[in-house]
Amino acid sequence: MKTKPRVVVGLSGGVDSSVAAKLLLDQGYEVIGMFMKNWHDESVTLSNECPWMEDSTDAMLVAQALGIPFQAIDLSEEYQKRIVDYMFAEYSVGRTPNPDILCNREIKFDIFLQAALKLKADFVATGHYCQKGEVLHQGAPIYQLLAGADTNKDQSYFLCQLSQEQLSKALFPIGHLQKAEVRSLAKQAGLVTAEKKDSQGLCFIGKVRLPDFLQQQLKPKTGKIIQISDELSAYRDIQIPSGIPPQTWSQEQLDLICRPIAYLPEYGKEIATHRGAHYFTVGQRKGLQVGGTGKPLFVIHTDTQRNIIYTGLGEEHPGLNRYGLVVPRNQAHWIREDLKLHPGQFASYSARIRYRQPLTKATLIQGKDHLYVVFEQAQKGIAPGQFVAWYTNGECIGSGTIL
Repeated sequence: MKTKPRVVVGLSGGVDSSVAAKLLLDQGYEVIGMFMKNWHDESVTLSNECPWMEDSTDAMLVAQALGIPFQAIDLSEEYQKRIVDYMFAEYSVGRTPNPDILCNREIKFDIFLQAALKLKADFVATGHYCQKGEVLHQGAPIYQLLAGADTNKDQSYFLCQLSQEQLSKALFPIGHLQKAEVRSLAKQAGLVTAEKKDSQGLCFIGKVRLPDFLQQQLKPKTGKIIQISDELSAYRDIQIPSGIPPQTWSQEQLDLICRPIAYLPEYGKEIATHRGAHYFTVGQRKGLQVGGTGKPLFVIHTDTQRNIIYTGLGEEHPGLNRYGLVVPRNQAHWIREDLKLHPGQFASYSARIRYRQPLTKATLIQGKDHLYVVFEQAQKGIAPGQFVAWYTNGECIGSGTIL
């Protein structure tokens, strides 16, 4: 008969999940270590090394050192369907998916969670730098996704698509610690991962260069690079209403400021060629291979149908910096369902559109078909397909996929 709560830890072979497992043991949980193998194709890795095999070995060694059961689970088929195929589909139409957010929503806290429940686990745990809270609403518990104590490592953004059901089964044992403290604990415990460098690759794929990865299915195709002048009158027409709260703006003003700008080749001049618009994303600077421009050149829009990249000169180009964005209503996800906005409602939050980006004050306005997010300060490189996440007092309230 089970007396201790059972938790399955996703041992990735890194120091964070290793210490997460140790802390849970210290807290009296029955701990099982499980390694997720999500990728088979090593043809796009940067070197001949086999990252998943090395990580799996390290995870097994950690489990042995802690004296906990260990097993590996092959989720590569589901990973291919839910993450890799989705990434290719999104990039092929000029959108910028976030595989780490998808991996957490679709793999770690879905497929992996289901596998853990089959082992009669009460919880799953990961080495994420975030924290879990709980409040009561009408007598029922509501789970909170809170920022990690280490502001440099806070990974709540990567978990911004989790549901209440997923959070109810999740534990984040290292969320209250600083990275240096985690490494110190690993060293004290004699864990093989104590000095191991953090992984830099795509979620569970390894040391992969994204262009090499995309070229597996998205083949090169020569197209035009168009430079758009920052003096173009179309941009000058977009004015932020001064001193007028966003929630009082007309529908026309909201659409003008929040929806992506439509570009045509005649708006600018051809300055070079590229190898495929689907390899680029809004805000990108590297890889254009265009010299002699003085200021750095940035991608401000990609048209994969016409295979055209539109660019702007300098970080202050109005095409690169926008005050608002749009989330389709069916793409808005509220972790705190009790705070969900309904058509005609608005609320003030702080928001970010990428990991480690400083939070910026924003007004969320729920329209009939879309959620509008208007920032107090212009945001650089808002790309379709990205996730915007909104917070209050260190708690991630919700997120959405940018139109």
